[in-house]
Amino acid sequence: MKILITGGNGMLAREVREKFSKENEIIVTDVEELDITDENAVLEFIKDLKPEYIINCAAFTAVDKAEECFELADKINGDGPTNLAKAAKVVGAKLVHISTDYVFGGDLDVSKDYKEDDEKNPVTVYGITKLHGEQGIETNMDEYYIFRTAWLYGVGGNNFVKTMTKLGTTRDEINVVADQHGSPTYAKDLTEIIYQAIEKKIPYGVYDATNEGYTTWYEFTKEILNKQGIECKVNPVTTEEYIEMMKITQAKRPFNSQMSKSKLKENGINIPEWKDALDRYLEEEKQVNN
Repeated sequence: MKILITGGNGMLAREVREKFSKENEIIVTDVEELDITDENAVLEFIKDLKPEYIINCAAFTAVDKAEECFELADKINGDGPTNLAKAAKVVGAKLVHISTDYVFGGDLDVSKDYKEDDEKNPVTVYGITKLHGEQGIETNMDEYYIFRTAWLYGVGGNNFVKTMTKLGTTRDEINVVADQHGSPTYAKDLTEIIYQAIEKKIPYGVYDATNEGYTTWYEFTKEILNKQGIECKVNPVTTEEYIEMMKITQAKRPFNSQMSKSKLKENGINIPEWKDALDRYLEEEKQVNN
């Protein structure tokens, strides 16, 4: 099977390439090889390549920076997936796209979790532009998978686990937000979800896709440090307190990023629990660094 992966320099794209390259012909592009915001270039590239699947890992993910760069973020997150969808339909390819919990309002009571069809009410530029991308795909083709994920981390580049590990080993105490709820998601596990969906040929559509179980950034941090035997006091703070202490301006963060995986599970997709995922990630990091 011929598979085109966009966003080739990113953490998730590297995981997808590694997983799918064992059995398939893989073509990976970055922005220099394929600018997904250029509709004509995308169409010509896809028509020439004729892939069976396009897995779009390209995105503008800098949530705070997006507030000042709406046009650029919307081109990448909104126009890009739309262009890929149009071209995919022309050649009969299937499209896999990665979206986000930010398409929701993030203010749902934390006793509940978001389902795929719940009302969309993005309150950040990032969320608005990612929803634009989802709608562009849904409007222009039928054979697609949209996977909404959150709190993504993995080997390669910076991530929350690395940051907290570094802080925990260099400070006596750290302050971590305790009123934002979600599911830490290991990039390798998200890749496995994508792989299972394609292999099992589950129904096309939108799926919430994170590791199983819910936590807070505060509890996640304690788990990160405990699993590595790092002694550091972790203080729970509210989002408001954190912003005041750090003297920062940032886009609004969702208080509830919890998304139900019931739709994936109903289709036979195996989803590991977030603590198990963290164990495997830390082991992988050890192997990479040794």
